Amino acid sequence: MTSVTHVGPPPPPKQGENPLVSFRGVQKAFGRNVIYTDLNLDVRKAETLCVIGPSGCGKSVMIKMLIGLLRSDAGEIWFDGENVAAFEEDEEYLPVRKRVAMVFQGAALFDSMTVYENIAYPLRQQFDLEEEEIARRVDEKLTWVGLPGIEQKRPSELSGGMKKRVGLARGIATDPEVILYDEPTTGLDPVNCHRIGDLILSMHARLNCTSIVVTHDMGLVRQVSDRVAFVYDQQIAAAGPAATLERSPNPIVSGFMSGDPAPFQDS
Repeated sequence: MTSVTHVGPPPPPKQGENPLVSFRGVQKAFGRNVIYTDLNLDVRKAETLCVIGPSGCGKSVMIKMLIGLLRSDAGEIWFDGENVAAFEEDEEYLPVRKRVAMVFQGAALFDSMTVYENIAYPLRQQFDLEEEEIARRVDEKLTWVGLPGIEQKRPSELSGGMKKRVGLARGIATDPEVILYDEPTTGLDPVNCHRIGDLILSMHARLNCTSIVVTHDMGLVRQVSDRVAFVYDQQIAAAGPAATLERSPNPIVSGFMSGDPAPFQDS
């Protein structure tokens, strides 16, 4: 089997380039299933980073550890100068979660609520806003994702693509500084995949936010990414612009980018 030379800890950032998010020596396992032995990765402010890798390698685990939905076993996870991995109580994550939104793979909408109530939910949970302001934000965010006027529909009345977009509208309702996308194009046709990519770019332009996109969709990677982090063998095996990874001399890296199964025959 072809091996990968891991990139190891990122070099110290240059002056003025302090990363917004840093994983340093992070370890995570579920029983005997080891996910990370030494996760090291920087995410720069206002960049769009796509995280790729084989199924089950821990891509979604990474972003869930950042906001405390999962806890790391060891190592440090820094967000804007604070080591969130050191938090002991769930309540300590609340200030982070006000600044970081997660768009879940299945949209994770509440079936019992209307679209309006779904999008209003994080606003009511995290802020003390007048109903008029909540209504304005719901209308604004639905317009941003191209779905104005569907406030009173239920999730059961929406197509898969529409649910994804409502999930995005809920994620951006709080005007977050960071958006975490967990497999945003899974189950969508090519047209809707490209539409989601356009929305990710649009949200970046509107909010000047930092985006971390977990995906298997190489079309989406090429459409939206500033950089790509390739997770392999419990670590970050390569990181850089998509074009650089596509030209990597290591067949594991370039093969994954191109979809070539040959380097993975024995894995």
